[in-house]
Amino acid sequence: MSSRNTLPAASARTTLLAALVALSSAATASAQPAGQRTAFESVGPAAGQAAPAPGLEANWLDKLNPEIPSPIAAYIVANDHPMGSQIRLHEFKPFMRGGMLRTITKVGSVAGMDVSGYQGNVNWSSAYSKGARFAYVKATEGTYYTNPYFAQQYNGSYNVGMIRGAYHFARPDTTSGATQADYFVNHGGGWSADAKTLPGALDMEYNPYGSTCYGLSKSGMASWISSFSNRYKTRTGRYPVIYTSNSWWTTCVGTSGNFSATSPLWVARYSSTVGTLPYAWSYYTFWQFADSGTFPGDQNTFNGAYDRLVVLARGY
Repeated sequence: MSSRNTLPAASARTTLLAALVALSSAATASAQPAGQRTAFESVGPAAGQAAPAPGLEANWLDKLNPEIPSPIAAYIVANDHPMGSQIRLHEFKPFMRGGMLRTITKVGSVAGMDVSGYQGNVNWSSAYSKGARFAYVKATEGTYYTNPYFAQQYNGSYNVGMIRGAYHFARPDTTSGATQADYFVNHGGGWSADAKTLPGALDMEYNPYGSTCYGLSKSGMASWISSFSNRYKTRTGRYPVIYTSNSWWTTCVGTSGNFSATSPLWVARYSSTVGTLPYAWSYYTFWQFADSGTFPGDQNTFNGAYDRLVVLARGY
């Protein structure tokens, strides 16, 4: 691909830099909360040197689908923090690449994936043929970003027979939990009792823009999560799945909030075992164990047989 409208894989970072310099003001200014920079506002001294949105490693652009048109790529790179991006940055270096799925897949588990704008148009038939049976798709971040590929990803996974769900990247430093729950539901994060739609997931991880815990105390963070969860329950009839790591949760929530009775746990840990679970959960429902592998995006497993995944989706 060498047209002006797509990003050549071999030079995605250089091409994207040029696009972002020209497009970032128009593409992202209205979407950025106060104090956030627009795309590639910090450019290194060397020609072509750049970094993606705050909180993403410089090589993150390698994950960007080169088929994404440049203006859309500008918007994604300026605003999108995919699920687990901050946990990888703070807890798991270097990235664990491939091979892990064969190591951890076992009888009674279901293979799945999660994707964001970075994956662009996903080949869902291929992912299904390789064994993926569920997918979570990023819908929103804060109250300023929606995934431009949400429809293709959310509907495409459903159309090939996967059980799908949506997730929201939380920004507790910008607006209330209830406000973000509304934004999430209003932009694709709802739920329906069709046995094919999982409850929405709340992505709680390190702050890409500053203080680890978004400037909140442990009790303040627990209150923010409660605000989101309760509002989501009011809007959809279900409590959200909570995605996090044990380390972040221990640091930012600790024992101040117990969500184990209402929210299924989706734990992030890139290892051959799931490890210690966050406070009060005695059981994990999903496990994100690698950032790449057999499927596009992150690699996940459901802790149970397929019929239990259907029960989670259906709600009974």
